[in-house]
Amino acid sequence: MLRRILKHKRYFKNIYKEQKGITGLETAIILIAFVVVAAVFAYTVLSAGLFATQKSQEAVYSGLERTQATMELKSSVIAKAVAAGSTEEVNQLIFTLAIATGGESIDFTNPGNTDGLATGNNYVTVSYIDTNQRVENLAWTTSAVGDDNGNNLLENGEEFEMTIGGSTAGTNDLAAALDPDLSANQTFTIEIKTAKGAVLSFERTMGGYINLNNDLH
Repeated sequence: MLRRILKHKRYFKNIYKEQKGITGLETAIILIAFVVVAAVFAYTVLSAGLFATQKSQEAVYSGLERTQATMELKSSVIAKAVAAGSTEEVNQLIFTLAIATGGESIDFTNPGNTDGLATGNNYVTVSYIDTNQRVENLAWTTSAVGDDNGNNLLENGEEFEMTIGGSTAGTNDLAAALDPDLSANQTFTIEIKTAKGAVLSFERTMGGYINLNNDLH
């Protein structure tokens, strides 16, 4: 019996001898590993947040820049014809433009004119749309109305009168660029696009009789 008890004591003694506890150094290493992983994860999340914020700011500033370059109409739209009649066509469209409040200046360097279409590298493009056609890049000219500083930039406080179509009927006027021509009872839309700003678009309808000067309001 005694021998059996001694045998069991030696057995348990061997078991306890093989067990090892976790030292303070090992605990420190594990904690450091957790801290490093957490720091890397936090840096990744923070970097992603900063990147998203930067992109959001760029989008906001870009939108503001486009809004600030918007123009507005400052007058009625005048449709001019060479001759009066119910079957005559419009040769020119004339109206006045200005910068919307707080907007940026716009370069109105006039393009060339070939058959009523613009030639050259102009910063402003004009399009014509009706039920029969869409014509891009119409020819146009501008002249200052009132005070201006003599350059081609439309700036705050200035007004430019824009003329679509040349002054010579049948050569470089609006009728030369359209097929069919703009005539009586026709509804049309003009779009004016700049490099940055929103598109200025307006729609008008011709009356049943074409006068030499037609005020389309």
